[in-house]
Amino acid sequence: LPTHIPHYVIPSNGNFPNSALPVLLYKGVFKLPNDDAPGVIEEVFDDNNWTNSWRNGIYTYHHYHSNTHEVLGIYSGDCILQLGGDNGLEIHIEKGDVLIIPAGVAHKNLGASDHFKCVGAYPDGAEYDIKTGKEDERDEADQNIKTVRIPALDPLYAKEGCLQRYWKQSS
Repeated sequence: LPTHIPHYVIPSNGNFPNSALPVLLYKGVFKLPNDDAPGVIEEVFDDNNWTNSWRNGIYTYHHYHSNTHEVLGIYSGDCILQLGGDNGLEIHIEKGDVLIIPAGVAHKNLGASDHFKCVGAYPDGAEYDIKTGKEDERDEADQNIKTVRIPALDPLYAKEGCLQRYWKQSS
């Protein structure tokens, strides 16, 4: 169980609210079988109440979710992901990594291997919205983000995970 992981606070950037809560990156935490790699990730996320999962790649345009946090578990290939909008932080994610993205943080696939795939899921199985940074979205998005609670469980390690260490509820 890691006690310190890479984490990145992504400040507001124009039409992207981003978050005071850091993006959390668990590097190489999944040692995945080749026969059902996505199923292994989904089962761990499900066990920790991060559900409503999907399997696919990551959009190649800046987008964020204003009404929920998101976890991505990489089960194939690798990707350069930009966080925070134009000129934002670029990180490399690959098979076995897990990325926890707070509500409001823009993310975009800048380039991925042909076989890049991940599982996405949401705390309490939330239905997610998709915002793309349009000016007229921002007021509603800011209101939504204020109501998103910190999940009770880390998607990997339940109450023992880094989420509780790095994310503190304000108010």
